[in-house]
Amino acid sequence: MDDSGKAYWSATLRLLGWIMAAWFAITFLGGIIFAPQLNSFHLGGYPLGFWIAQQGSIYAYIAMIFIYAKLMGNIDRRFDVHEK
Repeated sequence: MDDSGKAYWSATLRLLGWIMAAWFAITFLGGIIFAPQLNSFHLGGYPLGFWIAQQGSIYAYIAMIFIYAKLMGNIDRRFDVHEK
């Protein structure tokens, strides 16, 4: 693989790492680990930890899909491997 290919995969894996870190933070930290502390706050009448675990994480995952698609498209254009 040439240097351009290595740089492309490095950028792709870096983006994937950030997306997975966000997934971990939302799922485990926000919805499980820190849920008891977050439950002292309320959103829409529900404890925040509960809301993140039940509803907020779904919204965050959908947002992450769109963010990933946009940033991956940027990477593809930067390395000229995008669809024409």
